[in-house]
Amino acid sequence: MRWLPGWFLQGWFGGGRREVLDETLWRDVCQGLPWLSSLEAARIERLRALSAKFLCDKTISPIGDLHLDDRDRVRLAALCCLPLIEFGAEGLHGWSELIVYPEAFRVRREHVDDDEVQHEWEDELIGEAWGAGPLILSWADVQADIASPWDGLCLPVHEMAHKLDALDGEMDGTPPLPREWQREWARDFEREYAAFVAKLDRDEDTAIDPYAAESPEEFFAVCSEYHFGAPDLLSETLPAVARHLRRFYGASPAPPSTERRRGLKAPAATSR
Repeated sequence: MRWLPGWFLQGWFGGGRREVLDETLWRDVCQGLPWLSSLEAARIERLRALSAKFLCDKTISPIGDLHLDDRDRVRLAALCCLPLIEFGAEGLHGWSELIVYPEAFRVRREHVDDDEVQHEWEDELIGEAWGAGPLILSWADVQADIASPWDGLCLPVHEMAHKLDALDGEMDGTPPLPREWQREWARDFEREYAAFVAKLDRDEDTAIDPYAAESPEEFFAVCSEYHFGAPDLLSETLPAVARHLRRFYGASPAPPSTERRRGLKAPAATSR
């Protein structure tokens, strides 16, 4: 067991030890995160347990001069675990570190094309996730999402959707599901994704972030953000996808009929 900060309470439950977050700190975090304020008591308690496990199992590494206090770390854990309330702790399997940059960060890319020509370039990202590697977030963008929770953007949810997607060994927009549901999911997501891409190709307006058209896995991750922050908009725009995500994540914590301007093209896509 690695070192734990003083705001963990350690006790024995059902024959095994479990870490529990301090009640006062947890209440403070819940009040400061709009997505948590409307969750029913049973789901809040599941989230609290998942967040404690996250903080016990994962190393949170701030980069450069960024300082994260205890409250910040619990907020990050809670937001990363928000998509796991129904799925459970298995969603934390296979990786060990959350890296937090102060703001958007640059990564160097390499690609060899069909003619065996190597291409190199730099991407500016606000988040990234690999199957077995770390989860990476821009703290500035996490804070911006907290300040405007019902715009359909939540970076930790987006990157955790990628982690869930990768659990079956392939990041393709379909997380591990029972066989019959997996077939229905793949059919509906493939149809909705193709229609979304075609709409953008025709330069038609869309209220969903165009970044969703990058790939099936980004489509799943972006739609996951809208489930938690703008579910009415997702239901109006992509009803079949919205139904699957309600089943997968549970009811959205967003208040009904969240205010959002309709019929306008979403802002330019931002790499995650």
